[in-house]
Amino acid sequence: MSVAFPAAANSQSDIDFLQLAQKAPEFLRQQVETYPAYPIPFTATESSELWATYEKLIYSCLRIGDDKSAYLCLERLIKRFGASNERAMGLRGLYQEAVAEDDAAFKAIYAEYGRILTDNPTNMPVMKRRIALLQSLGMQSEAIEALVELLQISPTDAEAWTELSALYLAQAMYSQASYCLEEVLLVYPNAWNVHARLGEMHFISSFSPGDANETSIEKALTEAIRRYCRSIELCNGYLRGYYGLKIATDRFLETCYQDNKSIARVVKDIGSSTRLALGVVKKLNKKAAEELRKIVDQKAVKDEKLNSYEESEIISAKALLDRGSEAKKT
Repeated sequence: MSVAFPAAANSQSDIDFLQLAQKAPEFLRQQVETYPAYPIPFTATESSELWATYEKLIYSCLRIGDDKSAYLCLERLIKRFGASNERAMGLRGLYQEAVAEDDAAFKAIYAEYGRILTDNPTNMPVMKRRIALLQSLGMQSEAIEALVELLQISPTDAEAWTELSALYLAQAMYSQASYCLEEVLLVYPNAWNVHARLGEMHFISSFSPGDANETSIEKALTEAIRRYCRSIELCNGYLRGYYGLKIATDRFLETCYQDNKSIARVVKDIGSSTRLALGVVKKLNKKAAEELRKIVDQKAVKDEKLNSYEESEIISAKALLDRGSEAKKT
């Protein structure tokens, strides 16, 4: 659970949050406050899972508007760990932002974050809350600057790199956004979802009007295909990876080859020597379509193994395959 960027870092659905938050009142009644208060050290009999549950409940309750339960959870955390605990300070800021009613309240919270960081410039939870608040206020440039500053202090913070990538992407700064995800992969090299996300970055950049020439388009699509293939290699049956591979190879075949003949040039790319061969791209395109069809057909017969897929993903995959079928008929 992220104190800083919960919406970006947490994959739980609204239903998951609702179900968890509904348990909060009963959970609070059952948990008798027999644990010691700050500054007594953490005891061997205390369960770290208990305090993690309190933290999850704070975010879930705020998500559905149960401010009272969220406050009670926060109050118990502060009582146990102290008001000066950095993580507790971040959670308190999260609560204050959630219940703020106007711009004046948000500005007061922002000023408080500034005072905290003046006393302790490396308070990471508060730094991240301040960045999240800047985004909420629509101050995207300031949020980018604050994230860059944070990453100078903590260069291996994958969450911060991911958030910075999203901000750069919103500004159509594709090379910077891709660079940030490359940094994430240095920390988590086998994160298949990040490889797929990086593939999406390169695919989107192939439509950039600023780089609308054959070489740059092919370079972007080649990298997109490579990233999608890596995501599938790391996670067999990864729908998002196969979907991305299908649309990237479709565009590659439409854009980078004419009349099934290779354009006479070689694309220089980082880590690669030559452009993708036509036959290879066609095979990848066919494989992606076959795997997507398997997933869609299995979902249609309600295969329990496919419960991890979102319904929207299945609908998008089916629509993509149907468009391909219609294109072949015409």
